[in-house]
Amino acid sequence: MFDWIANLWAWLRCAPGGTPQPPGVEPALARPIERVLLSEGVAQTLFSDFSDHRQTERGDEEIGWILLGYWMDGQPIAVAALPAGAARDAGAAHVQFDSEAQSLACRILRQCDKRLQVIGVVHTHPGSLRRPSDGDLRGDILWVRHLRAGIGVFAIGTADARSGESAAHHQQLACPLLFSWYALGVGDREYRTLPVTKTPGADLATSLRPVWTTIEAFADPINRLCRQLARVQFDVLAEDLEATLVVRIPLAEPNQELRLLLNLDQARYYWDNAGELVAIDPDEPQLDRAVYLILAELCPSLSEAPSSTQESH
Repeated sequence: MFDWIANLWAWLRCAPGGTPQPPGVEPALARPIERVLLSEGVAQTLFSDFSDHRQTERGDEEIGWILLGYWMDGQPIAVAALPAGAARDAGAAHVQFDSEAQSLACRILRQCDKRLQVIGVVHTHPGSLRRPSDGDLRGDILWVRHLRAGIGVFAIGTADARSGESAAHHQQLACPLLFSWYALGVGDREYRTLPVTKTPGADLATSLRPVWTTIEAFADPINRLCRQLARVQFDVLAEDLEATLVVRIPLAEPNQELRLLLNLDQARYYWDNAGELVAIDPDEPQLDRAVYLILAELCPSLSEAPSSTQESH
């Protein structure tokens, strides 16, 4: 679990618009957390994903989500739930998230709202342990030190709720599924239960679900590009039964950009010259290397297209 914590912290330090404090310099909240608010969409995602997961061949493994949201008047509001990903390393007693995919998903969502930040983690236990384990505590004590608020929201999902059982103030119940919520801050030695309330709103991460396989396939090279190039932008296009992740890289000349169209594990490259698309074949399988080869070819003269096929926009 510690590897993905370190990877996600590395992204938080470099995230556009993000100014997390270094370890040991966490800001204090104005007042203690009284509750966690979940958008109705996030609550639905957690229960739906957990239910679907239990029906799969990996259903006896742990599964999890990263929560994105805001802090308003010292209270956390979760508005997006990013899945652990198919590339997760999981078993009956652990889950290590695909941190590169989640970092890319964070970048995509934050391009529309820089206020979004990581506020917590949810994961499941296959048995009946409704609170974080000792191993969870050791990792979370390290992790909360890197959160802007110096405190994190955590939940444990179990499938052990009994018929007729009532949910406690810190629980959400859809028998047999149960989520139990906790808070842990810098300096805390134990979690404390955290009342949970739903609020109207969607799960902002739902828009990424159609391209999640693509995000996982290309997360590493795209994150590298974002660290090297400025103003990289993203769009998600729904095209019949196939969704496309579009990566747009502005060029120095006005009204020109490099456009990448990504489907599953396939990449297509275009030079957008004032609305006229020019298809480019860089003959390079690695996405970020392909981008740099194209940029090098475009550099001498943006008025002359590289070896290409003209397409009308």
